[in-house]
Amino acid sequence: MQISRHWVVCAVAIAFLIGPRAPALAADAVSVSKPWVRATVAGQSVAGAYMDITAKANAALVGVASPVAAKAELHTMTMDGGVMKMRPLAKLDLPAGKTVNLKPGGFHVMLIDIRRELKAGERVPLTLTVQDSHGVRSTLKVDAEVRAAAGGGQMH
Repeated sequence: MQISRHWVVCAVAIAFLIGPRAPALAADAVSVSKPWVRATVAGQSVAGAYMDITAKANAALVGVASPVAAKAELHTMTMDGGVMKMRPLAKLDLPAGKTVNLKPGGFHVMLIDIRRELKAGERVPLTLTVQDSHGVRSTLKVDAEVRAAAGGGQMH
């Protein structure tokens, strides 16, 4: 009986030492700073969410969700011949070691069909889905402060 237990312990130790290691979760290699959501007025159906994202290794932001909205999408906003154009993105690349800024007038998260007015000072939970360079997806929880729009503009 003692020999059997010895072999089991050895087998477990060997498997641990030489077996495949679980890949690090993509979200563990990503940090988020300065997350915020633009305050809304009664009846407004969309809001923009912004933040700075830095990845330690190449990754991509591939999804966002929030309980305050029916859905959330990654968007980009560009100027084309003096016309502002906004379009959804399937993913947002996060190059290793570089901070990607989600900000008004550029990359941002669009919260669509928001369920209630978002007032300055409140907090909005966001769940980011990050994919690493091996295709492994993981989630990262972010708590964003609701802020009033500076200057009264509503640019997403």
